[in-house]
Amino acid sequence: MGKYKSPLHEMAETTKTQFWNDSCSIPELTYALEHGAVGATTNPVIVNQVLKQSLEDYIPTIHNLIIDNPNATEDEIAWLLNERMAIEGAKLLRPVFVRTNGKGGYISIQTNAKYYRNWEKITQQAIHFKSLAPNIMVKMPVTYSGARAIEESTYNGVNINATVSFSVPQAISVAEAIERGLARRLSEGMDNSFLHPVCTIMVGRIEDWLRDVIKAENIDFDPKVLDFSGVAVFKKAYEVFQQKKYTTRLLAAAYRNDYHWTEFIGGDVSLTIPHKWLKKFA
Repeated sequence: MGKYKSPLHEMAETTKTQFWNDSCSIPELTYALEHGAVGATTNPVIVNQVLKQSLEDYIPTIHNLIIDNPNATEDEIAWLLNERMAIEGAKLLRPVFVRTNGKGGYISIQTNAKYYRNWEKITQQAIHFKSLAPNIMVKMPVTYSGARAIEESTYNGVNINATVSFSVPQAISVAEAIERGLARRLSEGMDNSFLHPVCTIMVGRIEDWLRDVIKAENIDFDPKVLDFSGVAVFKKAYEVFQQKKYTTRLLAAAYRNDYHWTEFIGGDVSLTIPHKWLKKFA
């Protein structure tokens, strides 16, 4: 391997393709950074997984959150813990953020999925999350209301990670919403140079859905078609994004097979890789 620690590290150092650690686990993120990672992600499910792995480490933090917020509900404490984990990850990624002049080094924190119909609540939460650290990126759903929240949050200077996207039209709607938000800022003389939004396409979940459809409708098919289904959606979206010169960067998530890494190497994209796949590729 020479001067590179792994194939992932070589990709990160020699191509435009970036990768993130698909977790806020500190040990996992530390390992990913050693191999060239420039970002990380979190959500309530990931936080729950981290707690299962390292509950003893977080008991003092949870205890202090309860003491400091005596009237908080269990849900509110859980969200405060989400924020705390994101802040910890942001600290680890801060050197990348500084080295890249804010183009990398972000950790994503997800808005409350219960707000998916309410763009105002999504936007309010996104603006709050923005205040947690300079290298916070905010996840929000690509629903009808989510698209409006994406525009409004962009206008308010929030770096967006639009998530739970499964199709090219969804990805385009994200990019267009972000362009509208950026245009509004520009028209008012505001700086856009620090905004580096991404749109996540769940390449593996596309495959999962098609597998269920095939089974339900008893369709004969070439098994390799499934392996490339998410790849095909992602590459088509990438083609459109390059043609339109959108500000938004595409990010591939929900890994199911090796093609979800190998087929994207060299593209000007980001890949959020779960730890077990990261160790395989490294």
